[in-house]
Amino acid sequence: MVVNSTDGPSDNELIDLARSNTDRAYAPYSKFETAAAVTTDAGDVVVGVLVENVSLGLAMCAERAAMFSAVASGAKPTRLALAAPDTDGSLTWPCGACLQVALELGGREMIVVVGDDDDGPIAVSTVGELLPNGPKVGA
Repeated sequence: MVVNSTDGPSDNELIDLARSNTDRAYAPYSKFETAAAVTTDAGDVVVGVLVENVSLGLAMCAERAAMFSAVASGAKPTRLALAAPDTDGSLTWPCGACLQVALELGGREMIVVVGDDDDGPIAVSTVGELLPNGPKVGA
């Protein structure tokens, strides 16, 4: 789903968009329904959801689904929001694989916004802060 936006959503609006799509996740095994929304350099917002598979390695996190969809639409992801259930009582942050993709596609300064799947608080960081020793990327 691509949503056109002229001014770009706030962090709260971006996480709310992700939250509104968690029910679209395909999570029959973990029941850990997650959704992500990314803003793009084209001014769009692209949504992705977790898609599981009985073969765990074939599953795709919501964050990567959203970033890959942005690239497929011809845009570069610029900001990432993840709505997910809490993990051990704390907000859930993107996994290492998703951070690696965010580093490659959005760079170290890419903003990452996380929130639970309700109306709880949000937290904001950057890819560089979350993956401080990530590899050098870029051509």
